[in-house]
Amino acid sequence: MEVPAAVDVLGPRVHLALSALRHAAFLDGHVRAFAYLGGVPRRCIYDNLPAAVRKIVGVERKLTKRFEALVSHYLFEPCFARVGEGHDKGGVESRGKGIRLQHMAPVPRGESLTAIAQMLITDLERAFAERRNSEGRSLAELWNEERPQLLLLPAAPLEVSEPVAVEISSRALVRIEGAWYSTPSRWARLRATAFIGVEEIRLACMGESVVHPRVGSGRRRVVYRHYLPELARKPQAVRQIAPELLAELGEPWSSLWQLLAATHGHLEAARVLAKLLGTLEKHGEERLRPVLEAALAQQRAGLADEIPSAPAPPESIMVPEGLANIVIEAAKAADYDHLLLTDGEAHE
Repeated sequence: MEVPAAVDVLGPRVHLALSALRHAAFLDGHVRAFAYLGGVPRRCIYDNLPAAVRKIVGVERKLTKRFEALVSHYLFEPCFARVGEGHDKGGVESRGKGIRLQHMAPVPRGESLTAIAQMLITDLERAFAERRNSEGRSLAELWNEERPQLLLLPAAPLEVSEPVAVEISSRALVRIEGAWYSTPSRWARLRATAFIGVEEIRLACMGESVVHPRVGSGRRRVVYRHYLPELARKPQAVRQIAPELLAELGEPWSSLWQLLAATHGHLEAARVLAKLLGTLEKHGEERLRPVLEAALAQQRAGLADEIPSAPAPPESIMVPEGLANIVIEAAKAADYDHLLLTDGEAHE
């Protein structure tokens, strides 16, 4: 995986690899840098980038709403270079260029952007520990003296994800920035809110939420557990997506599928698995797992008669001690017999 972009955010060699230069990435870079430094610089200097500046009015800057929220949350002073005077930012540009040449040429590769970012941070920490100033003092020693001047971090980091209203399709899919993400099938044709972050997307609807890692434009991120009610009615669909579904469910489902397929063949195995998926949706995995594990232990593939059909027992609810001994009796038909009696005789 290649690094598409890197932003020198602030501080002593805090250089973060980001997937794209979006507003969320710009804000997320600050949040991560402040957390890494263990505090907030009192003053940060910027170019007049659109992610921070909405309008320039003389020497004043009208901030974007999201950047203003960042400033208010961390209480630092944002300062901006004069228009067309990039050297106002001191050595930031040259330092960023030096880091890219020293640590990112050739373009680093890795299993994921997170892994590449960690390698970059490790290289920068090593270089920072080795550097000394003209007086022979290490930069690490100087930084330890300067660190107490940082502002304290707030109790919780800023939530940088951007809320966006989205429409869910009839197939319980939602499209965000060219990529498709699945939702629980009961959300089909509803409206939801997508909280778009740098690395993940959270979808919220009807008081519930699901989280997906972000994927690129044109790709799909489908969680087949979202479609258990439909799969319970469609054994052929279960058979077609069995590898992906079993990878999500894990054990003992994978071993159970192998046992069913070896005993009955894939078609009948899909029918049994579809019925089990319906039970999983209705009663939950905790109630179904003991049956599956017992069947595997005894190598029994005939599970049709062992699947729980009764509803799961209601969960106990904690109540205050003062109310624990109060019993509310339910009414029954016999309670109203006296209304039918006149002088001890029933009405005809």
